[in-house]
Amino acid sequence: MLTPLLSPRAGTPEISADESSFEKVIKDLLAGDGSIAIDAERASGYRYSQKAYLIQIFRKNGGLHLIDPIGLQGSKLWQKFNQSFSEIEWVIHASTQDLPCLIEVGLMPKKLFDTELGARIAGCPKVSLGALAESLLELQLAKEHSAVDWSIRPLRPEWINYAALDVDILLEIRDKVEQMLIEQNKLKWAVQDFESILRDYQDFKFSDMPKPDRWRKTSGMHKVRDRLTMTIVKQLWLSRDQLAQELDLAPGRVLNDEAIIELAIKRPESLEEVAKVIGWRTRLESPPFNRWLKVLNLALSTPIEQQVQLRVESQSLPPLRVWKEKNPIGYARLTHVRAALAELSTQLQIPTENLITPEFIKRICWQQPPSSDSEYESFVVAELQHLGARSWQVEQVSKLVASKLGESEPLIIPEPVESESQSAEENNS
Repeated sequence: MLTPLLSPRAGTPEISADESSFEKVIKDLLAGDGSIAIDAERASGYRYSQKAYLIQIFRKNGGLHLIDPIGLQGSKLWQKFNQSFSEIEWVIHASTQDLPCLIEVGLMPKKLFDTELGARIAGCPKVSLGALAESLLELQLAKEHSAVDWSIRPLRPEWINYAALDVDILLEIRDKVEQMLIEQNKLKWAVQDFESILRDYQDFKFSDMPKPDRWRKTSGMHKVRDRLTMTIVKQLWLSRDQLAQELDLAPGRVLNDEAIIELAIKRPESLEEVAKVIGWRTRLESPPFNRWLKVLNLALSTPIEQQVQLRVESQSLPPLRVWKEKNPIGYARLTHVRAALAELSTQLQIPTENLITPEFIKRICWQQPPSSDSEYESFVVAELQHLGARSWQVEQVSKLVASKLGESEPLIIPEPVESESQSAEENNS
């Protein structure tokens, strides 16, 4: 029987939005014990930036605190917070979602416990915070405000209450997950994964995020059949991205992908025709139809030698359906390795993608293995280490993968269903 948890058990605190209240937060937390639970709310789908608009923190005997990072932009107290707590374990659920925006304000832990990833490794069938609260604590959280616009000020009381719940129980979930990992002899595995996440984000900056050719992932790109249309899509996408950044609005709210593709294909010649194509596909009160028409006309005048290529050389491996023709022996190896990994995944009660990164396995199977099967295992170990697999992953899968590299006849397996975005990306590669 689940017990509804509708508000934090010690009450919902006031939001700290100035230096004096933030200083008190730090003082209270310093008086606490053990790990700190931390979470952040962004305005994904509403704003261009991925900054944090609310940060929630809880520590045993240190209280639950809500901080408004917008009101504290540039404060030196973030540095003081980091100096005070970076050596303490931070408990974050799905840390790769929150670490970028925490780093942006100046927060970075040296020790991490990710409850979502830990639960995956422990074999929990559902790993959302709400699902773990139910399965591990028999508590039912109020989760109806997960997709609201956290950039709005003032924040609504029910939203604040929802946000506070995220950290109110997080340390208890952490302890339950850790106990499961210990019982299954998997704690060292999880620790290696947590440390790997911190290494990946050690020097993270938003400006370092890869941006080339992101426009090629525009939804609906499979409809584009020629270089000129592709060039129009690129220019519309870049113009939309620039405007979205200036307005700090999610690009899809400025002009959605469907409108970009239709403008590129139909090529309207007047403002009225542009407005008709765009219609409801924008959230702007005064859409800049003249901007889109100007971009469209400039793109149409692009000389053929300057038009973008319909397909670009890809560094990634071809889709699985192409393997049968281009590398049938590699395909045979892959089918056997995948089947063996699926069986091991079931035995260890850990998702295959957490057991080993699927792309690593594809890269190993695509290559010609050593001539002697006695060298297979050392080959697999070296390749996995080079690709970045954790030591526990190498230990668990290397012998199994090596045992299948001599296969030359494929297993009969169903082809995976590919999404529209995957198909579009492959068409452009």
